[in-house]
Amino acid sequence: MDEDFRNRRVFEYINILLLCASAVVLIALQLKLYGWILLAAGMTTLFLCRKDFAKNLLLVYLSLGILGSTSINTDISYAHMAEMGVALFLALAIPYTISRYIYRDHLVRFRFHHGRRWYRKEILYVLLTAVVTYFLIPFYLRDTAAYLNWSVEPGVSNIVRLFVGTNVLGIWDELFFVSTVLGVFRRFFNFVFANLAQGVLFASFLYELGFTGWGFGMIFLFALLQGYIFKKTDSLLYIITIHLTLDFVLFLALIHAHHPTWLPIFVIG
Repeated sequence: MDEDFRNRRVFEYINILLLCASAVVLIALQLKLYGWILLAAGMTTLFLCRKDFAKNLLLVYLSLGILGSTSINTDISYAHMAEMGVALFLALAIPYTISRYIYRDHLVRFRFHHGRRWYRKEILYVLLTAVVTYFLIPFYLRDTAAYLNWSVEPGVSNIVRLFVGTNVLGIWDELFFVSTVLGVFRRFFNFVFANLAQGVLFASFLYELGFTGWGFGMIFLFALLQGYIFKKTDSLLYIITIHLTLDFVLFLALIHAHHPTWLPIFVIG
C-alpha cells in the first residue's frame, strides 16, 4: 500500500507539471497542437493518480480546456467581450458547480471576508501597490511596447469598455486562479508547490492577454504574492482590492501610453 501510494504521488506531481506545461504552450505560446497534446497527456495521467486527486484536478483541466478554446485578447468590441465573458464564466462556474452540487465537497468556494477589519499594514500594502505600479507599469508598457496589445480609441464608450474589461478581468483572475485553482492544488500539495503551479497558470493566461515580454515574470511574481496574501488573510475581498488597485493604474497608464496629452500624470513613459 505504501509503495502504491508513493507511485501515485509521483504521478500526481507529474500531472501538475504537465498541466503547467500545457498552460504555457497552449495559452501563453499559442502552440495549439502541442498544447492540446500536453493537456491530453496530463488528463491521461489522472488515471494513475488517487481518485480524489483525479476528480478534483479534472475540474482544472476542464477550465483550462475552455480557456485554450477561447480567443483571449484585449479586443473590447461588444462581440468579443460577450464571447470571452461566456468562456470565463464557464471556466469559473463549472468547477464551482461540480464541486458544490455533484462532489459535494465544497472544495471550490469563495471566501470574501475574513471577519475582521483590515490591519494597518494591510491598508499600507494596498497603497504600496499603487505606488509601485505607478512607476512600474508605464515603464513596462513602454519598454516592451506591450501597450500596443491594447487599443485605446477616443470615445466614452471605448474608454468605459476598457475600464470595465480590465477591472472585471482582474476580479475573475483572483476568483479563478487564486481561489479556485490554488484551492484545489492546496488540497493535495504543500503551499509552496501549489502556489508556484497556480502562478504559472496565472502568468500564462495574462501573457496571452497582452502582458508579453518580461511581463510573464512580473505577473508570475504578482501571482505568487497574491496566493501568499490570500493564505494569510483568507479574504478574496482584500486580494481583489489589491488587484483592482493595480488595474486602475494599468487603465490610466494605457490611456497615457496611447495618448500622452490626455493624462500627463506619469513621470515614466
